Amino acid sequence: QVQLVESGGGLVQAGGSLRLSCAASGRTFSSYARGWFRQAPGMERELIAAISASGGSTYYADSVKGRFTISRDNAKNAVYLQMNSLKPEDTAVYYCAVAKTSSIWRAVYDYWGQGTQVTVSS
Repeated sequence: QVQLVESGGGLVQAGGSLRLSCAASGRTFSSYARGWFRQAPGMERELIAAISASGGSTYYADSVKGRFTISRDNAKNAVYLQMNSLKPEDTAVYYCAVAKTSSIWRAVYDYWGQGTQVTVSS
């Protein structure tokens, strides 16, 4: 059974940093793009960062560009999201996901974690 488990969320003050991790089990995802999504209360889930299977291509939403960094360790079947200079508007539940393809472009995601809460206080 495939499982994606996020960790590293929590409460942080504005300007602080958090590092989210997503560990996968039940299947190896080294050949697939990985992504991080977030969903704030009353908002739709949005893709904020993605990384190709090789790690050679990345995508960032404008709202996090320059502050967040996605990375992956295929040997550990894991993906990470380093979040710096956090703002109150970054408060959301963060989800990791695995795409159906190796490329991040127009990727469709079909495996999801349960989410981890990130709260940024002002």
